[in-house]
Amino acid sequence: MLTIIAVTIGLFFAINIGASGAAASMGIAYGAGVIKKPLALLLCSITVFFGAWLGGGEVVKTLGSGIVPSSTFTIPIALIVLASAALSLFLANLFGIPLSTSEVAVGAVIGAGIVYQSVLVSKIVWILLFWLLTPFVAFIIAISVTFLLKNKHLKKWMEAPKAVPYLSVLVVFMGLFEAFSAGMNNVANAVGPLVGAKILSTENGIFWGGLFVAAGALLLGRRVLETNGKKITKLRLEEGCVISGTGATIVTIASVFGIPVPLTQITTSSIIGIGFAKNGKSVLKKDIVVQLLTVWIVSPVLSMVLSYTMIQMMIEHNFYPIIAMAGVLISVFGVMSLMKRQKPSMAVHQEIVKD
Repeated sequence: MLTIIAVTIGLFFAINIGASGAAASMGIAYGAGVIKKPLALLLCSITVFFGAWLGGGEVVKTLGSGIVPSSTFTIPIALIVLASAALSLFLANLFGIPLSTSEVAVGAVIGAGIVYQSVLVSKIVWILLFWLLTPFVAFIIAISVTFLLKNKHLKKWMEAPKAVPYLSVLVVFMGLFEAFSAGMNNVANAVGPLVGAKILSTENGIFWGGLFVAAGALLLGRRVLETNGKKITKLRLEEGCVISGTGATIVTIASVFGIPVPLTQITTSSIIGIGFAKNGKSVLKKDIVVQLLTVWIVSPVLSMVLSYTMIQMMIEHNFYPIIAMAGVLISVFGVMSLMKRQKPSMAVHQEIVKD
């Protein structure tokens, strides 16, 4: 029964990953009117599946045995880890705060590792290093490419009507590339603990996880695609190509190394980079930076605390550490409440890129 529940939670998590992060990858092409919604979702789901199936193995290994040894994962612990990640996202949705599924998943695994003192610190350092560097790299790349696009010859060509078909094809390709990279990186968030607990083999985990992520994008991604499309309609096609291409490239490289990374924060950093190149340092407003940093901190901490607390209560029957953890949870919820008062991410993105 626990096995069935664990697999159900993992695959439900995969559906939600597809419905949110994966579906958003085609937002630029859809928002610009280059591609219709049904076709956008269909192409996205197919590409996400192949990204997971062909390239998701390394990140699955990291979530299953790279952060803590696979021996740490019993079926009950895998169930609690997945439930903690899912509950973190649910609580964040109640507060209206966007959290990273990759960071939430990693935090939940670390919480289990802390209970049994089995965290592989060297791998955590690598992951944290990627989390710190990838948004910065995306920011620098976006600035560099945006300045390159200001070249008078390129600008003249892009403003010509004959350039529109080429840019339209390119923006669709970049959206599919982003969906592929999301499949490579995000499927592990849902099935990594199941693989670690040997409930599923790596191959089966990748296949079924990829299938359910794809199903989530196809069946439940309409609203996210609509929102993301409207959110970025102020971006020109070439700017959309920069954002999708930068995020997809960075996430693909991270996936090859088995590092789960936050695609949302990488994308936001690219948007900020474009805004910086167009409008200068005025785009680096305090509320935007605070929101990015807070999401980066809250995502793994919330799921880590929930995972640690639930394992102590339900498996170890140890209630003494829970008092301290309750204090941490109160602090996290306080931060989330403050974040809710920040500008919504949609408005922030629009403000960043406006002329």
